[in-house]
Amino acid sequence: MKIAIVGAGNMGSAILKGLKAAGETELIALNPVNPRVEKFTKANQIQLVNTPVDLVKTQPAVVILTTPAPITVEVASQLASLNSETIVISSAAGVSLAALAKALPNHPLAAMIPNTPVAVKAGTIGLALSKDLSATATATIKELLGKIGDVIIVKEADLDIIGVVGGCGPAFVDVLMDAFADAAVKHGLNRQTAYRVVASMIKGSGTLATQTGLAPALLRDQVTSPGGTTIKGVSALEARGFRGATIAAVDAASGETTD
Repeated sequence: MKIAIVGAGNMGSAILKGLKAAGETELIALNPVNPRVEKFTKANQIQLVNTPVDLVKTQPAVVILTTPAPITVEVASQLASLNSETIVISSAAGVSLAALAKALPNHPLAAMIPNTPVAVKAGTIGLALSKDLSATATATIKELLGKIGDVIIVKEADLDIIGVVGGCGPAFVDVLMDAFADAAVKHGLNRQTAYRVVASMIKGSGTLATQTGLAPALLRDQVTSPGGTTIKGVSALEARGFRGATIAAVDAASGETTD
């Protein structure tokens, strides 16, 4: 199946890496002439085209738009001559399915908000499907995106907050990981080992939560024995406003003014 990514910036490149790692071989990138993109696509054996006309000629089965939001509808309109069965998925925050449908009438459409861990097939992908999407197109989209991460189907109105928690969240977790590593180094662990331990711990905690389906509070309770070291650490986090700081970070990234 031919899959085209329009825009090979950070997110587009991450999706291409993930799909390549997942075994997809017919990958196409559309991007204006750019030495970095040329080097990237050549190194990863990905076909590169530089104009919408050239992309249409490749007849992709799926097109994923990773262009900046202000130009996404315009770019989509330049692809209107794609086969009507070509599935188009937009990852541009704030671009509605209705606006996309005006640019690409009669095409199967979906909107998603992924995050950069899709590059290693560990992404978090919020997905909103157009109301008239066929069962076949829906299955194709779920199967394809499922190769690069967890697909969480939501209402279109929920994509914005998915984008903050799922999209900005990795940066917040990176800050947390950096702090954990500093603390470990402070207590004598060498830095590279600290990074490995922290990354492994985050990965394992996320996997446990995903596979068990238990609420985070219940998972926390499994570790915090009465009078133990863990509950003392949790108490220190609470005393220093960790929970409130996390909520404030999400509020700020959402554009909400916080005190």
